[in-house]
Amino acid sequence: MSGKMYLYYQKDAMTNEHGLSHQQLTKIFESGTTSDPIDEILSLVTLIQPTFNPSLLNKLNHDVTRLFAGNYPGFRASTTPYHNLNHTTSVALATARLLHGLTCTGQDIAIQVMELALYSAYFHDTGLLMETSDRATSGAIYTQNHEKRSITFMTQYLAENNLSNLLPQECSAVIECTNLTVDPKDISFPSPASKLAGYILGSADILAQMADRYYLERLPFLFQELKEGGLKDHDSAIALIQDTSFFYHNIITERLEKAFANTAEAMQVHFYQRWQINDNLYYTNIEKNIDYLKKILSLCGDKLEGLGTFLKRIPPA
Repeated sequence: MSGKMYLYYQKDAMTNEHGLSHQQLTKIFESGTTSDPIDEILSLVTLIQPTFNPSLLNKLNHDVTRLFAGNYPGFRASTTPYHNLNHTTSVALATARLLHGLTCTGQDIAIQVMELALYSAYFHDTGLLMETSDRATSGAIYTQNHEKRSITFMTQYLAENNLSNLLPQECSAVIECTNLTVDPKDISFPSPASKLAGYILGSADILAQMADRYYLERLPFLFQELKEGGLKDHDSAIALIQDTSFFYHNIITERLEKAFANTAEAMQVHFYQRWQINDNLYYTNIEKNIDYLKKILSLCGDKLEGLGTFLKRIPPA
């Protein structure tokens, strides 16, 4: 039985209703036509607003990559294996997809909304990075309220690159939408554009995390970050993992559907218009992750080491 379950999770399905192989579908979901998500992000941006300047976004992607690698002046390399560069680029890609999906539904997406959403996506977890003068052993120590540090770093970057003086204030509200302890209705949005961008980024952050095919393998990393950051909602990694299904069905779905006004539904429109795939691949992948998690927990109970029998994927560094 365990062998069959492992095969189910690893292969998902060798054939599917979309007429694509598992490998093709995975590549489309994770990065698009190439192995680098920025290529797909830039393609979508051009589809949404042909007058948008791609060079600024390309530079941003390059600079944030350097930032996480420790190659940007004043910063050390990322030390958080859950909230890492891979997560950041996945959120940026999900953000671009929601922007495109909303455009395809007939909504007019202004360049200001795109800038707010995409710039904030790239910076939303930079607050977990350490500066070169920092004596902390891990960026995870800044887990609580790291959004404020992210806003500070983003403000510095925008000023250094001579971008709009209004953008930092707007992006502050947008990034706050990624803070699960904050109710979006309590956020003071400076403009309708920042509110829409916030709903998009808040949705993209959740979807990119939970739909990741390495999501289950990454959960122990998340527990470690939360522990180092002083958050004690769970006393062990297995407790966090056991709580994940409840967390999704009772907290996350409420946030996506009500707090963020079902913005995530635009993903289905995106995948159909862009790839002729009539499916919200993010929701589909989240459901697969949660269903598989329930099955392996029924076998492993409260023994974390037992999960290794079923969770064998190695997340990229």
